[in-house]
Amino acid sequence: MSVNFACKRRQEICLNLWSFGLVRQIDYAFTAFAHYYSCMNELLLKAASRFATAHAGPAGVAQTSIPGLAVIQAVTPSGLEYAISRPLICLVLQGSKQVSLGTEKFSFAAGDSLLITADVPTVSQITQASVAEPYFSLVLELDLAIIADLGMEMKLGPVGQGAAVRTEPTDADVEDTALRLMRLLERSAALPVLSKQLLREMHYWLLVGKHGGAIRQIGWADSHAQRVASAVALLRAEFAQPLPIKRLASAAGMSSSSFYQHFRAATSLSPLQFQKQLRLIEARRLMAAEDFSASSAAFAVGYESVQQFTREYRRLFGLPPGKDREAVKRMSSNARSPA
Repeated sequence: MSVNFACKRRQEICLNLWSFGLVRQIDYAFTAFAHYYSCMNELLLKAASRFATAHAGPAGVAQTSIPGLAVIQAVTPSGLEYAISRPLICLVLQGSKQVSLGTEKFSFAAGDSLLITADVPTVSQITQASVAEPYFSLVLELDLAIIADLGMEMKLGPVGQGAAVRTEPTDADVEDTALRLMRLLERSAALPVLSKQLLREMHYWLLVGKHGGAIRQIGWADSHAQRVASAVALLRAEFAQPLPIKRLASAAGMSSSSFYQHFRAATSLSPLQFQKQLRLIEARRLMAAEDFSASSAAFAVGYESVQQFTREYRRLFGLPPGKDREAVKRMSSNARSPA
């Protein structure tokens, strides 16, 4: 009997028990549900593994044709990865990972999900992965327009600003929708027809699930989070150019003083620090992935002084640019899937 058939059969039995009101069979019903969701996790892991094996690049990232959805794979624990991530949800399917935000550390493993609700600087590291049991996760960038639209349709009210990073056990409905998204990738004819409604469904289950309150705050129309997001979009698009605080504040529709306060509250950085980290993270990528020299990378991201670039690069990453580039390349090579 296939895993898929066994899962469906258990689900049918469970639903029949409930429909006939067999109260004394409740324990069995819960057992059947638990078995069904265990099977679902196994199916999702297999689907992610198939896709990553076929499409993952040298860094272990397999971008899908569904906007914002990617599969991450690693066969060894990773080095420290520095990023300013967009709002996203990360579902770990196998292995474990740790993410740091300032002095806070968040550890999560298979069956858990990590939520990032703001563009905050994080340091992450895959802590459990091997050739026999690779690390796998699904990462979906949250669509603020879908969240805002669902919030209005569901008549959700505003909520106060909460923690920008949090972990919770993955909701079963979220996992089920993720499985259907991965299966949809294998059906090219259905993909353009069904992907948008499945993405909308995924955001719905996230809104009504364990992460719901935190997600609602980023989709509320005209909230401080939404206004700061407008300035962040400008910073991401033009980080290599000088960006006066007045221009950023104007993009957010705030006064300069109010913008500075809300920007720092949302991202934990000042606008200048945020721009500097964007520049340094992009320079690191250029050197590791596109073989830029340190000076070429410095000028490409907007630095006018290589000395200043080297000093600030070492302060953030712990090594001078040349040595860090070689270390990142070695780590990336070790993390690749075996042929």
